[in-house]
Amino acid sequence: MPESVINILWSVVFSLVGGMAGVFLLILLSSRIPKVFDKLTPNVDEGKEIVRGNRAVAEYFGRIVSSGIIGVSIIIAAAVLGGILAALHGGTPVLP
Repeated sequence: MPESVINILWSVVFSLVGGMAGVFLLILLSSRIPKVFDKLTPNVDEGKEIVRGNRAVAEYFGRIVSSGIIGVSIIIAAAVLGGILAALHGGTPVLP
């Protein structure tokens, strides 16, 4: 098989493995973000405030959690892209 086909197959493998690892990390970290936020605001119980109908706390809490998820997603996307680029340039030596 030509080297370009092998590099493309490796990039597919890296993207699938990186995608699965990314999904696992995203689920793990998105479940941890509310717990960390609860520790940062010890005097406010966000769950009770949201149940009571406090929209300000609900919107703030939602924005914090969503920004954390977006941040983790950007890091995962960069890691997957790095793996794909490494696979596509597999046998090519880099000149100093």
